[in-house]
Amino acid sequence: MRIALILLFGLTLAFGLNAQGKKKKKTEDEITQTLPVLKDPPPAVSAETGKLVFHVSPLSSKGLLSQQIRDALKALFQENHGAAIVKLRAFVAGSGDLRRVQQLVSEIFTDHKLNLPALSTIQVGALPMESAQVVIESIAMDRRTLHPNGLAFFSGQQTKDVRQSIAQLETAVKSAGVQPADVLRTTCFLSSLDDVATARHTVSAAFPGASANFVQLQRDALSPLAECEAVGRLSGSPASAVVLVNPPQLAANPNYSQIALVNAPKIVFTGTQMAFGEQDSDVRLAFERLRKALEPLGVSYKDVFWSSTYPLTRAVADQVRAIRFQFLDRSRPPASTLVLFEGLPSLDARVAMDVIAAVP
Repeated sequence: MRIALILLFGLTLAFGLNAQGKKKKKTEDEITQTLPVLKDPPPAVSAETGKLVFHVSPLSSKGLLSQQIRDALKALFQENHGAAIVKLRAFVAGSGDLRRVQQLVSEIFTDHKLNLPALSTIQVGALPMESAQVVIESIAMDRRTLHPNGLAFFSGQQTKDVRQSIAQLETAVKSAGVQPADVLRTTCFLSSLDDVATARHTVSAAFPGASANFVQLQRDALSPLAECEAVGRLSGSPASAVVLVNPPQLAANPNYSQIALVNAPKIVFTGTQMAFGEQDSDVRLAFERLRKALEPLGVSYKDVFWSSTYPLTRAVADQVRAIRFQFLDRSRPPASTLVLFEGLPSLDARVAMDVIAAVP
């Protein structure tokens, strides 16, 4: 009888341990199979103006979009040498899913235990390398102060020829007191890449130290267009934290300033906010979302000195022009770039916008 009880107790114990093992294994399997939810990039990020560095990822023709995004981010990490990336702007060509940019940015930055940057993703018509599908611009904050007198932001100079656009940009740079070698990044939006070699040579000759980016705006442009924008290092401090300038050598426009001279200690970069639908209220809603992105960081629309607008049609571009000064300060219009693009991450979106503001 005692032997039987001992055997029964042993079998019961063994069965219990076995069940516990199975339950534990099942739980571990379930945990392994549950993918973590990726964080969304922040609506806006602040950074110290004097420490900002600007880079453009090299183009690659290897692999599909996901591999090219990974390669571009890897190259930017290397170029930034540990500087904290605060803003990314990705231009995607081809038929790849633009949402992969945000997914991979979230995944890779999280894997590296890095804070996510503000993000803008725009579809363009083409990039200047066969099979290249993405180019990414980065703005990062270094540990050192690199621009003690601040930065100058130059609006896109729209012409029909890239050489003329760069010539006008040179005029703006000179009028701001920025040395050609102190232009840090130039982005040229082109209707065609047929003569991109000339564009590269012109930019390199004008601004030898700049990271340069060239994209074709749409697959099928209706008319020739070139619009180049830039950012450079100031050699002297502006009179106040933000000075908006319209040099007499360049055409004045009441809707934007040609140059923003910025020496505020910190500036705020937003990601894009998209507008859906065809009503004015839809565009206003995007502006309201931008307002909500700015306010937690201590800035408002009155502090905005730069705006980038990415419309897909002339009709929505005109809507933005008509509505924006219901939000922005008409007496101090920000420097800006506004040209038509190919697409946005959402198929229903008609326009996207991002801004930069100076922290008071």
